[in-house]
Amino acid sequence: MKKVIYILLFSSVSLFIFNCNTAKPITSEKNKSEKELAAIVSDTVTIANEELEYEIIIIEPGFNTWLLTTARPEGFYSQQYLENRNLIYVLEWNQRVLQPQRFDPNLYELQINYQPGIDYGYEVNYKLFNYFIYFQLTYNQRLAGFIPRI
Repeated sequence: MKKVIYILLFSSVSLFIFNCNTAKPITSEKNKSEKELAAIVSDTVTIANEELEYEIIIIEPGFNTWLLTTARPEGFYSQQYLENRNLIYVLEWNQRVLQPQRFDPNLYELQINYQPGIDYGYEVNYKLFNYFIYFQLTYNQRLAGFIPRI
């Protein structure tokens, strides 16, 4: 009887050891380009333009993945629409940065220097707008009374 128990125990342990395997990549990720995979892995989005001397750095875990998988594609919104919304969102954001006793200073750390007379281009406006949407959905915040939707 002891031999049977040892044999069953040994066979179950060996089955467990042989069945352990590393995680395999998801099939849908195989089809993505290297650029998309690098963007998903990275938590930092940097947008720079040396002509206008500006740089936006967004360090937010999950934002790149959300931008590539959930956000509306580039070209969905007009640049004018994005500029108008960004101006409203930036004004509200900066007001919250200046009121740390009322709003969480861990969420609203730095002011955003976004000026309405400067043409930042479509890419900057698109990513900034989508960051505001992502931020509102992730942290359950509402900037300027708009309901964030995708």
